[in-house]
Amino acid sequence: MSEHAGISTAKEAADHELVLAFGRLQGAANRLEYILGRSLEVECGISHLTYEVLLILGRAPEPGLSMRAIAQEQVLTTGGATRLVDRMEAAGLVERVEDPGDRRGRLVRLTGLGEETAVGASRVHVENIKRYFVEPLPETDRERFAEDLRILSHAARDMLPRLP
Repeated sequence: MSEHAGISTAKEAADHELVLAFGRLQGAANRLEYILGRSLEVECGISHLTYEVLLILGRAPEPGLSMRAIAQEQVLTTGGATRLVDRMEAAGLVERVEDPGDRRGRLVRLTGLGEETAVGASRVHVENIKRYFVEPLPETDRERFAEDLRILSHAARDMLPRLP
């Protein structure tokens, strides 16, 4: 038997409890992303990624965020963030404004429609989170589970390289 995590065959790899646990986490996240994202598209007319950017901008201080900051928050390339913000601007959800700290720079902020969309979508999203993410868990485990997810998310975030 190999010294590497007690894995010497593909069967042992497939049945390893840590591999299975991570696979379940990933599977649950992917399925929930699909269910909740689809609901945002159908009920609110926006993608889950658009919704996430609305939330990022909703938390941002005035006068807004740089494209780089949005990209870092969402783990996107700056080009990907620019294309997404372009679509959001065309839909009237965000606007680009001058950066008071950098004459050449532009910042992104919510418009009134973006604010309304974030609020309406959040109402839908919270109800769906309760239904599909919270209610299936035993009530006594919910608070600890949410804290464990926060810890995992922050640990993973801190391991990622920062964009230049």
